[in-house]
Amino acid sequence: MDAPSVTPRDPTPLGGNLAPGGGAAGGAQRVAPFAGLGGGGPQQDPNAPVTFTADEVEYDREKGLVTARGKVEAWQGERLLRADQFTYDRNTGIATATGNVQLMEPDGSVLFADRAELKDRFRDGVLEGVRALLAANGKMAANGAQRTGGTVNELSRVVYTSCDLCKDDPTAAPLWTVQARRATQDKDALRISYRDATVRMFGIPVLYTPYLSHPDPSTPRASGFLFPTFGYTRFLGGFFETPYFWAIDQTSDLTITPIVSSRQYPNLGLEYRKLFNSGEILGSASIGGLNGKDTGGKEEFAGHIFLKGRFTVDENWRAGFDLNRATSEIYLRTFRYEYRRVLTSQVYTEGFWDTEGYVRMDARAYQGLRTSDDTRQVPYVLPNIYAERAPREKVLGGNLTLDAGLLGIYRDIGSQSQRLATRARWERPEVDPMGGLWTFKADATAIGYNAKGQQEPPTNLPDANGTRGVGNIRAAVDWRMPFIRYAGDYGSQTIEPRVQFVTGPRMGPQRSVPNEDSIDFEFTDANLFALNRFTGRDRQEGGSRVDTAMRAAWDFPNGGQVEGLVGRSFRFDDDFKDANPYAGSGLDRRASDYVARLRVAPVPWLETIGRVRTDGEQIFQRKLADTVANVTVGGVTVSAGYLYSVPLPYLVPSRSRDEVSAGIAGKINEYWRAGFSGKYDLALGRAVLVQGFAGYEDECFIIEGRFIKRFAQDPTTQTLYPANTILLFRIGFKTLGEYFFRAL
Repeated sequence: MDAPSVTPRDPTPLGGNLAPGGGAAGGAQRVAPFAGLGGGGPQQDPNAPVTFTADEVEYDREKGLVTARGKVEAWQGERLLRADQFTYDRNTGIATATGNVQLMEPDGSVLFADRAELKDRFRDGVLEGVRALLAANGKMAANGAQRTGGTVNELSRVVYTSCDLCKDDPTAAPLWTVQARRATQDKDALRISYRDATVRMFGIPVLYTPYLSHPDPSTPRASGFLFPTFGYTRFLGGFFETPYFWAIDQTSDLTITPIVSSRQYPNLGLEYRKLFNSGEILGSASIGGLNGKDTGGKEEFAGHIFLKGRFTVDENWRAGFDLNRATSEIYLRTFRYEYRRVLTSQVYTEGFWDTEGYVRMDARAYQGLRTSDDTRQVPYVLPNIYAERAPREKVLGGNLTLDAGLLGIYRDIGSQSQRLATRARWERPEVDPMGGLWTFKADATAIGYNAKGQQEPPTNLPDANGTRGVGNIRAAVDWRMPFIRYAGDYGSQTIEPRVQFVTGPRMGPQRSVPNEDSIDFEFTDANLFALNRFTGRDRQEGGSRVDTAMRAAWDFPNGGQVEGLVGRSFRFDDDFKDANPYAGSGLDRRASDYVARLRVAPVPWLETIGRVRTDGEQIFQRKLADTVANVTVGGVTVSAGYLYSVPLPYLVPSRSRDEVSAGIAGKINEYWRAGFSGKYDLALGRAVLVQGFAGYEDECFIIEGRFIKRFAQDPTTQTLYPANTILLFRIGFKTLGEYFFRAL
């Protein structure tokens, strides 16, 4: 006989015998679970009983059927089933759900069906009219599906996409779909595989394949072949590469990329990643060969390795290493591996102590890749130790910073040196009753050298051989007075004169001191008020001087600003020729060159900043000009720039640079973005760089194209470098894969 209807909204385990008499007890009733649905235990236990809630429950004792109707929710372990009606057959152990069926899986995916027959804790069964909402916006629909073990879904007549339906016309075909006669979703292997698959764009077939497989959207990492890349380059000819991604485990993976080309020998590239609790290792390597005929050189076996490791030892210490080596520059450029002008290999450790202390110890080796580099003169550094401490406590009312360093530089042929240096810096700011800002500064440096071979390149300083000590003391008083005028709704205006007096002993000729770290020097407004304006320790500025500048600014209420500065430095003595050996540096005369800066940013969408240096005697003779302007309207930015610099005599080869640049880039709308830029050398009368890109991206699709053309030449052969013209094309089906085309 049928049991009377009840409305048990409290959770009820789906049981065997109901209340005595064969009826359903009023209200919520807890009963013993069916053996076929698993034993007792907590809800998250995979063997827990099926528990449900419903508006109405009926029990047919003769047929062994339990029927629940109205907003039915049944869950077992981490699976949740919702339906309009739910029937459980005690005799067969089959649960049947009909009407708006939803099955929520432990991985977060949701299956929708018109009807479902499930058993074995919802892990096995058959579903009709299946739709699935997967991770990463993945969506799938099928005529039917068969579940096995809760991990494998066999689907028939399948459609898959990660695109959203059109809001204006939901019946329109998505941007792309994969349609297949059959598909298998394996949640253990985390892959979805298709048989007789067709890729459609806007409903139009564009590709057929008898087999297609891609990672399940629920996993960001899964082993398998990535989309192949093919193209044509000047030095590779036609080429084809088929990367294979191997997810070794949860913390490491390896990408293997064989490259086959018509003009070069086969190449094999590797990319490895490993994550530890305390750090990571990242690396790439390749092996192959150049036939020489098409690369302008001899036939050679070639390869590269770039390996990086970073580790945290404890809360104060970290360590790392970099290993970067390659057989040649032309090899990296030909196969388009990451190119660097100089490769640096190092091993290091660093220590940090709040804001007070820092120490670094490392050893380095360099490799120059240009054919003009003499590898015997490329230095290796061992050791390089630097330590700094900045006590929080004031010293004589100011801030004190102490540092020390040990540096050793060696070469197979050429100059070598070892340096032990220490320095103390002290700075104390004060404000006088008139509002003037005073800063008292002091800097004491002591350096010891042991050098040999200094008469050899690259230093060419024969007087620097031997052992010697260098000391320098610098003291300064820096004064500036900001005169501020408030302009009401127009913001405020500031005029600020600044004068700094610096004094210390004369340094005398510095050609008797090795020079490894103070070669590159440029005088600008950025280092006008520095006590020692050289970039490193090997060159020290001596004597007395006065630095002057006038700064003016207009600050607007909207955060905009117009600001400028003009400055110059004056020496008291005439030892500048020996103290500053760089002709044309701007500091090689008693009165320095003029330096200036101007920033114009009155509104958030406009900013222009420029720096110039002009001759100290002929003010309109420029030595340096560097200007950049940006205008942003909506999501589009238009930029323009100009760069001029005189030849630098301490860099060989060196020439003047006179370049203009312009570009435009930004988002055209929600999905499209594009940009174009170029650089033109006025001195050479030709372009230096031309590049552009355009791309589209939405929730499921990416298409992008890039064009780059460089006009760089090898300084020794005056020929264009390989791969000066690059065309890149990328098309990506999100959750499915990406395709690349490259031409050089």
